[in-house]
Amino acid sequence: MPLTIAAVAVASIHRSSAWWVVGFLGAVALIGYYFAFTKRTPAAWFWWLTGLAVVGLLGQIALGLWQYSVDGIDPGNQHVFYGVVIAFTLAFAYIYRGELAKRPALYYGTLLLFLMGLGIRAIATFGHSFGS
Repeated sequence: MPLTIAAVAVASIHRSSAWWVVGFLGAVALIGYYFAFTKRTPAAWFWWLTGLAVVGLLGQIALGLWQYSVDGIDPGNQHVFYGVVIAFTLAFAYIYRGELAKRPALYYGTLLLFLMGLGIRAIATFGHSFGS
């Protein structure tokens, strides 16, 4: 079945913005580490950047779900696995946000760095399946 123009557009956006989101996660993580290691309270703009990074990541998940469920594109089960791990990581971060608030810059910086690593793995495993 040939892909529609909309499916090709969604795939292009998902593919091209993935590296931007991963890079942005890493940059905001480093800013968090800066605040943590200089023992400064994170500025309000750090929280805006953190929120923007998470929204970008959620957007990537939404685009991936759209491609898989609506357009029928099979990304390989490793790619799907890392997308699910990213979603669960965000869910657990929300559940444990009270704990993260104890040392917010360090913990959120580490969270974003971990999410960046998962994003890189998700990008690298597109089209791959376990056991093949």
